[in-house]
Amino acid sequence: MNILVLNSGSSSVKFQVIETDLDLIAKSGDKKLASGIIERIGSESIISFKAEGNPPVKQTAPIRDHKIAIDKIVKWIISKEANVPNIKSLKDIHAVGHRMVHGGEKFTRSVMLNEQIIRDIEDCIELAPLHNPANLKGVYAVNDIFGNGVPQIAVFDTAFHHTMPDHAYLYAIPYQMYRRYKVRRYGFHGTSHRYVAYRYRLLNNLPKKQVNVITLHLGNGSSVCAIKNGNSIDTSMGMTPLEGLIMGTRSGDVDPAIIQFLSHKEGYSLAEVESILNKESGLLGISGLTNDMREIIAEAEEHDDRRAKLAITMYCYRIRKYIGSYIAAIGNVQALIFTGGIGENSDLIRAKICEGMEIMGIKIDQDKNKELHGKEGLFSDDKSAVALWSIPTNEELLIARDTVRCIEKAPLP
Repeated sequence: MNILVLNSGSSSVKFQVIETDLDLIAKSGDKKLASGIIERIGSESIISFKAEGNPPVKQTAPIRDHKIAIDKIVKWIISKEANVPNIKSLKDIHAVGHRMVHGGEKFTRSVMLNEQIIRDIEDCIELAPLHNPANLKGVYAVNDIFGNGVPQIAVFDTAFHHTMPDHAYLYAIPYQMYRRYKVRRYGFHGTSHRYVAYRYRLLNNLPKKQVNVITLHLGNGSSVCAIKNGNSIDTSMGMTPLEGLIMGTRSGDVDPAIIQFLSHKEGYSLAEVESILNKESGLLGISGLTNDMREIIAEAEEHDDRRAKLAITMYCYRIRKYIGSYIAAIGNVQALIFTGGIGENSDLIRAKICEGMEIMGIKIDQDKNKELHGKEGLFSDDKSAVALWSIPTNEELLIARDTVRCIEKAPLP
């Protein structure tokens, strides 16, 4: 089957076309046929497409909305110019898998979309007002372009974390707030945490129930997940993606009283304070320079910038605190798994996170660590009680595979 995977953001659409089926999944023989992104939807958009084996296509064009963007993507995929293997018309795209950020308590696994499911996802919009509406724009666009002839599957970021026990997902606020409004920790990046835990299981030939690891998805958005017996038992993000680690522009954990304090001192509305915590904080707020860790590292190393160095130190310190707490929650931890743009590519950040953790059985091999940039590999010292892995995430592949499993009514691993 040829699966179109869509990740519809507020002003962008990422896509991949992946050839897969149950037999290919079993053999890990899935093939990426094409990929790309349209950015800055609503203005002069930046378009980057690539069919495997062909040079990339880069251009700009005015694209008004998500429907026009996805229509352009689909027309390119089936075009002679793209020359995507085995795809010549709409009929050669057999299904569409969508990244869906928030499924609330309703959706604990990937599902095939129908009118009722779409309404249920719309009911979750108040839990993810910045994300779910954008994700749903991709669904509406595919309905318009393909009609009812192509199955669509929703794969939820929150679904992997539905196995958290209530003592981990509840907040210590009046219980009726949970009963009335479902105020609780949901967690995000579930597709990434689930994929790298699954990949670790394959690499070590382990059954799911024997996987006890901590996964670190480190990028512009960052989160940590405690996985025991193959299931998520805790994660750093909360009711929204704002809680937890220091991120590119998000503050992560703060004292809630800061919101009222800043509102009083600066005259901000609650919405303005929330915007500051989401868009002006994190690495950007600390460094005063950028939310890009690569640029912060360069400023720290080349110019000895004090605040850049402080941002790096705070970022790694927060992660170490979460690792320590999740070791306590899991017990016998087999591995720390680093993934995401920073986790996969920055040997400096991986090394700083592991500093001083020998007491917990974590010992790094610096030479092995320096060799891993965007590659899969083990970089722990031979004497380390906890294995250290870099495993590049592949959320699009997981979405494509779940799309096939939903269509074939096969169990999820």
